Amino acid sequence: MDNILPLGSISSLLRRYASGELKPSQVVQAVYAQIVNDDDHVWIHKLPLESLLCYTSQIEAKGMAALPLYGIPFAIKDNIDLAGVSTTAGCPAFVYTPEDSATVVQKLIEAGAIPIGKTNLDQFATGLNGTRSPYGACRNAFNPDYISGGSSAGSAVAVAKGLVCFSLGTDTAGSGRVPAAFNNLVGYKPTSGWLSTHGVVPACRSLDCVSILTFTADDAERILAVAAGYDARDIYSRERKACEIDFGATPHFRFGVPQDHQLQFFGNNEAERLFRVSITRLQALGGEAIEIDFNPFLETARLLYEGPWVGERYVAIQSFFETHSDQIILPVREIIASAAQFSAADAYNGLYRLRQLKRQADCIWADVDCFLTPTAGTIYTIQAMQQDPVRLNSNLGYYTNFMNLLGYAAVAVPAGFQNNGLPFGITLAAPAHQDQALLHLARRLQQSYTLPLGATGAMDTAHIDDIELSETIKSDRIRLAVCGAHLSGLPLNRQLTVRKGKLLTCTKTSPDYKLYALREDPPCRPGMVHVREDEQGYAIEVEVWELPMHELGSFVAGIPKPLGIGTITLASGEMVLGFLCEHYAVANATDISQLGGWREYLKQLSG
Repeated sequence: MDNILPLGSISSLLRRYASGELKPSQVVQAVYAQIVNDDDHVWIHKLPLESLLCYTSQIEAKGMAALPLYGIPFAIKDNIDLAGVSTTAGCPAFVYTPEDSATVVQKLIEAGAIPIGKTNLDQFATGLNGTRSPYGACRNAFNPDYISGGSSAGSAVAVAKGLVCFSLGTDTAGSGRVPAAFNNLVGYKPTSGWLSTHGVVPACRSLDCVSILTFTADDAERILAVAAGYDARDIYSRERKACEIDFGATPHFRFGVPQDHQLQFFGNNEAERLFRVSITRLQALGGEAIEIDFNPFLETARLLYEGPWVGERYVAIQSFFETHSDQIILPVREIIASAAQFSAADAYNGLYRLRQLKRQADCIWADVDCFLTPTAGTIYTIQAMQQDPVRLNSNLGYYTNFMNLLGYAAVAVPAGFQNNGLPFGITLAAPAHQDQALLHLARRLQQSYTLPLGATGAMDTAHIDDIELSETIKSDRIRLAVCGAHLSGLPLNRQLTVRKGKLLTCTKTSPDYKLYALREDPPCRPGMVHVREDEQGYAIEVEVWELPMHELGSFVAGIPKPLGIGTITLASGEMVLGFLCEHYAVANATDISQLGGWREYLKQLSG
C-alpha cells in the first residue's frame, strides 16, 4: 500500500486499524522499507524486519480490544534499554546488550506498541543540539542544514518525518523539549519520577526524566496513561498525585511571562514575533498574562553546568570515563571532566543555593497557574553549532536548564513557523503533579494553531472526528457556529429555528480570523476566513447553536457558494463546525474585522 506513510497521530492510526484499512504487519513493513536508507542520521540501530513481524504477529493475535497501543510504532532513544538490542548512549565503545527492557519500554510493548529501533543522540545525553554524535549530526526534519535539537535528536526527527507515531527521549536539561520545538512536535517532560528511569543510562541521575515526543498533546497523555507508575527499582520513582485544579480545562487561568528585558531571542526577530503571538493566543483561550521575575530561574539554570551538578555526569560513567575518555567527543569530554574542580563542600553549597533559588522561584505560584516561555530563543545551522559548540548550546538551554532542578513539569508545544520555514515552539510549565492540566492546556493551544503534524504536511483531523462522533453518539445533536445572517433576530435565523435549533452561547472565535462584507445582493452576507500565521487576525463574534444531526444535511445543502461549513476554533479552544468563506471570494470584499462582528457592521450601515 502506497498511502501508509507518513504516519500521523496515534488516534488516526488506530482508526485505520479499526476500519480494517491497515494491519500492523503492513505498517512495519512500510516503515522498515523507508528507514533502510538513513541520510539524516536518525537511527543507531534498526530492528530487523523479522523481529518487527514477530511483534505484529503477537499483537494481531491478541486483537485491538486488549491493547491500548495496538500496532503503534515507536522509537527509543539509545540511552534507554530494549531487551536484546545494544545500548550505546551515542558512544560505540560504551556499548552493552541488556537482557531486559527499561520499565517504560516494557510497559509500552505490553500495551501493543512496536519498537522500530534505537535513535541517535548527543553522546551520553550531554547537549541540546544533536551534533555531538559519532553516528553523525542528526538533521532537522524541515531543513537538513539546521540542527535537529538534542539530545533526543533522532527520536524527534523519527516522529516529525512520520516514521513512528511517538518516541521516547530523555530530558535532564531540555533534551526532550528543544528537539520537539525544532521539529514541530509536542515534547512532554513529566514530573520527575512519574516515568521510571530504570533501564536508562543516567546523565544526572537525581534530575533525569524520560520524555515523550508526539504529534499531539492528546497522544502524549495517552502514552503517559500507559507508561507511568511507581517502580521500586528506580530510587527516584514516586506515585502520581492528581492536580487539585485542572487550570487547563477552565475558562479562566493565569499564566506568567518573563519581563521583557529578561526575554532572550539571540537576534532572532521571527522567534520574538511568534512568541508574542503565542501570548495573544493564550489570552484568547481565557488566560490572563502576568509578568514574572525570571531571574531566579536563570540563576538556577546556570547551576546545572556551571555548578557541582556536572559531578553527576561524571559519576554516571565514572569507570568508563577513567579508562576510555579518549572515546568521548570533545565537548562532552570537557563538560564531564570539569567535575574535577568541585569539592564535596561545593556540592553542599550548591544544594543550599538551589534551595534558596527554588523558594524565590516558587513565589510565582501564588499569582499564576503556569508560565509560558519560548522553548528556545533561536535555532542554528549545523555548521555554526560545530564551529561554536559550547556557547551556542548554552543559548539553547536558556529557557530549559532550570526545569528539573526546580522540580517542575513542562510541555513544549508547536507555535508556528518562521519566515524561513523552520518551526518555533513554546513551553508551558507548572509545579510537580500539574502534568495533566498542562497537557489539557497544551491541547487547547495546539488546536487553536491548526498546524501540520511534524514535517509530514498532514493535518490532524482525529480530534475533529472525535468531536463529531461524540456528538452523534451522545445526543444525536451537533454544534454549529454562525457569524452572519443566521444570528438571532437576523433574516436567516429561521433556518435554524425551524430545524429545532437551540442557541447554546454567544462567544468569539480564537484571534486568527478575518471577517469581510461580501459584495453581493441582499441579504447582505459576511465571509469569515482563517488567516495565515504571518497575518493579523481577530476574534470574531459568533453564536453557537445546537442542531439535530439529521437536520444538518438539509441545512448545509442550502448554503450558497462561496460559503461553506468547516471547523473553527472558539476563544475557549473548543473546535466546532462553523461558517467559513473561500479565500478567493474576499479579494474585492470589505474587511470589517476590526468591528469584531456582523452585528456591529450592520449598526454602522443603519447609522
